[in-house]
Amino acid sequence: MLSVLYPFKFKTMKKLLPFILTILLANVDLTAQSTWVFDQAHTSVGFSIEHLVISETTGQFTSFEGTVEASNEDFTDAQINFSVDVSSIDTGNERRDGHLKSDDFFNAEDFPKMTFKGTTFEKVEGNTYKLIGDLTIRDVTKSIELEVIYKGTAQMGDTQKAGFKLTGSLNRFDYNLKWSQLTEAGGLVVGEEVTLTVNVELNQQA
Repeated sequence: MLSVLYPFKFKTMKKLLPFILTILLANVDLTAQSTWVFDQAHTSVGFSIEHLVISETTGQFTSFEGTVEASNEDFTDAQINFSVDVSSIDTGNERRDGHLKSDDFFNAEDFPKMTFKGTTFEKVEGNTYKLIGDLTIRDVTKSIELEVIYKGTAQMGDTQKAGFKLTGSLNRFDYNLKWSQLTEAGGLVVGEEVTLTVNVELNQQA
């Protein structure tokens, strides 16, 4: 009797196998990792620093590139790598930009890139995140913490986009941006603390 039923059972199981696998896979998270790149036309890397104690000078870097790798829709597992061309600094004054590229500050000739590598990206609450990573300027690498506001995603044509605003600060002397001159009143001509404001738009790669 078993010998008669065996072929039947085998054929039945063979037909049912694809159906069983479909049910099993439906309960498995198959979310693939996505790669996002920085949209240079809609991203700004800005900074500001105190001047003469009484005002602020602002500027930006206009050439940069980076990627974000993430599997989670809310980017909580994001792996972030970003680099900036130091020579692209623009403060609206050619003479000042030349000084900033010199060895008094960035030394763009010997250290043409600033780099950032994220180490943790955590949700604080709602759309607010905390990003910690290693920032390298000149030959100095230090950990920096940035506040991030996740603006959400949008579809434009065939491209999925995501937006973020990052803010934070650093002490320029920590990175050997060493030029220092005092005003007549004893304050620094160029302040120590640099405020960073980066507005990011990412494009998801197909």
